[in-house]
Amino acid sequence: MKDSGLFSYQNFVHAVAGSTGSVIAMTAFYPLDTVRARLQLEERRQAKGTLRTVQDLVQEEGCASLYRGVVPVLESLCVSNFVYFYTFHGLRRTFYLSSPSPLRDLGFGCLAGVINVLTTTPLWVVNTRLKFQGATFKVGESLQRPKTDYQNLLDGLYKIYREEGTGALWAGTLPSLILVLNPAIQFMTYEALKRRSAGKNVGPLGYFLMGAVSKAIATVITYPLQIIQAKLRYGHKYVGLSKDVSVLDLLRFIFRNQGVRGLYKGMEAKLLQTVLTAALMFLCYEKIAAFVFRILATSRKAH
Repeated sequence: MKDSGLFSYQNFVHAVAGSTGSVIAMTAFYPLDTVRARLQLEERRQAKGTLRTVQDLVQEEGCASLYRGVVPVLESLCVSNFVYFYTFHGLRRTFYLSSPSPLRDLGFGCLAGVINVLTTTPLWVVNTRLKFQGATFKVGESLQRPKTDYQNLLDGLYKIYREEGTGALWAGTLPSLILVLNPAIQFMTYEALKRRSAGKNVGPLGYFLMGAVSKAIATVITYPLQIIQAKLRYGHKYVGLSKDVSVLDLLRFIFRNQGVRGLYKGMEAKLLQTVLTAALMFLCYEKIAAFVFRILATSRKAH
């Protein structure tokens, strides 16, 4: 494998380290992701906080509900972050003709995000459905339990394609494409913080804090679109939406009925989950990448 450009062993190492770090981090904080998703989709939980929602879910659906759909999420996350880290670092190695800059990192992050969205959105559509399989939703004045029976990721992909068509597998693609700004802002901020700390002994806590700060900034900026994305991925018939609802229509509907708070519903849980997950992910990523590069360097010297 070449040592420079898009096809490089360095890019592969970054991709493996990033995907492994993300799986470790998501496994640690998955219940918070479950709470975040339920707060985003269910109006009846709107006024409840993270801890109260955890208590309600355990009472209503059992402890297992906090880890519902965890396996396909980890599978999808592994694929998604491999694609993103490989593309981002491949673009940096290919097109860095001068010194690094935040704007260039933002551009590379957006392009990597677009490629990631177009290739992995069907996986996340199935994941959203699996996460709520067996859950009860309030639609209008009645409580409904969606009749879905997906055995795993592949089974969900097949059944959605067969029953709802190809378009359903890419539901929520538009807000997802806009939301490439989230990881792009995150990576831009993280890389800028790393450059400012170059030459210093950052240590595990430093990487953890840089990951946390960068993700917090990205999440606050893009959160309303994440709510739209979640609703569109889950399916209009399960959350009381018309089939042809647009992103702008949905934004207006939420704002008109719930105000600004509706656009940030569940952000407490989202910030807690995503900041902690991103912080742990970047810490694991840096340590894994450094370890692998050290082994490769030692191997090269030996030869």
